[in-house]
Amino acid sequence: MKLSLWPDTLYGRLVLILVAGMFAGQLFTSTIWFETHDNRALEIPARLFASRLADTVRLLERAPDDSTRREIIGALGDARYRLDWIDPPTSAAMASAPTVTGPLAMQTVSDLISGVIRRRLGETVEVRLIDAHLRDDSGHTGVWTLFNSRMPSGDFHVLLKLPQGRWLDVRANEGQAGMLTEPRRLVFDYLVRIYFLRLMAVLLLALIAVRLAVRPLKQLAEAAEALGRNMHRSPLRVSGLGEVRTAARSFNAMQAQLIEGMAVRTRFLSAVSHDLRSPLTRLRLRVEMLPDASWRDRLRGDLEEMEAMVRATLDAVQGVEITEARHEIDLDSMIDGLAEDAREAGHQVGVEGHALRPVSGYPRNLKRCLQNLVDNGIRYGSRVVVHVADLGHAVQVTVSDSGPGIPDETMLERVFEAYFKLDASKDIHGHDHDRNPGTGLGLTIARSIAAAHGATLILRNRAGTGLDAVLMLPREDSSIPNRFRRT
Repeated sequence: MKLSLWPDTLYGRLVLILVAGMFAGQLFTSTIWFETHDNRALEIPARLFASRLADTVRLLERAPDDSTRREIIGALGDARYRLDWIDPPTSAAMASAPTVTGPLAMQTVSDLISGVIRRRLGETVEVRLIDAHLRDDSGHTGVWTLFNSRMPSGDFHVLLKLPQGRWLDVRANEGQAGMLTEPRRLVFDYLVRIYFLRLMAVLLLALIAVRLAVRPLKQLAEAAEALGRNMHRSPLRVSGLGEVRTAARSFNAMQAQLIEGMAVRTRFLSAVSHDLRSPLTRLRLRVEMLPDASWRDRLRGDLEEMEAMVRATLDAVQGVEITEARHEIDLDSMIDGLAEDAREAGHQVGVEGHALRPVSGYPRNLKRCLQNLVDNGIRYGSRVVVHVADLGHAVQVTVSDSGPGIPDETMLERVFEAYFKLDASKDIHGHDHDRNPGTGLGLTIARSIAAAHGATLILRNRAGTGLDAVLMLPREDSSIPNRFRRT
């Protein structure tokens, strides 16, 4: 089976679209969070650097002469803080030098450093920022420094004009007070807590929200499936959103039209059956007046077949309609009654097994289904046995006859078609048997009633001889919604 990431249900597709959309939005908004985090990471080193620079300027201002100032610069300087006297820079050099590789704008970092120095020293010192960016111990810069074990430090390059008019070139690397975070903890924070947990929360929310949104559609589908088994079920409840109410009203209108159409067809067939009785009666009288006995017998048989077909057609239309309420049925009593009636009529019908508890169904229709199966077995076999097996979730009723069976396996399904009858056929031993009697509607009606109960009805040949009609009757048709079941 081919696995597809795109679900084939409306429920699955809506959940996937919502989760993917929210997750994509989370990724885009995370860039803002990373930028803000990166900005804050550079802000702390900038403030520390500015404070250190202000302390350096204050010491230099208090020095009595240049010799002392040089000693101070030599004493303060190290690998992370270098101070050099320089000549006054030209205007062109000042204009082309400033660059910032970090996320903060050049003016923002410059204002931050200048603001700290002004608060500490006043307006006597001029500061020109040349460069500022984040860096970690591994040489990473920018956002990648957030995933290092140590918090990133800031590299700064400024030109500083002292009150005496001299210029200092200052290059420094300032950290964040020795803060330490393990890489695994960082990965857990960024990937698991920020993305995975939020994704799970969004997925759960989408599952619940979409389930509530598509529930009316599911109910409509269940009602449509139930309508195929019993068109007289309760109409669909009109409630919910506007589109759902419109669909429910349309469905109920369709159900009403189907019921009316079936009623019209039944009335039409009833009228035709009634109207045909008069001409058939006249034909029967005229046939009895014929002088030739052979012709009388032949025509009498044709008339009887016509009357049987009319009755069977009307009976088929009326018989599969379910107009009664659903009840708990004592299947053992029903089958025993059918077998007893058959034995009183001179047929050999036995019953084996029993149901442990009642089944839910429509008593009149189910009795007719079983009656048709027993009659079919009697018609084609000298002895019929009804086997009842309680499987817990269902009851299996097998009507076995001792007839010739249906050797052509392709015909096991076709015999359920209306008016389809097997002509003279050979059994598995090669003997000819006439399986033509009847109208060809008995099995059609039986399967229609079985479908109305959510059951299955199949035929199968037994080894040796005979045919089995197997009815698998569920305890309760779970595909029918609760509000469609009648009690």
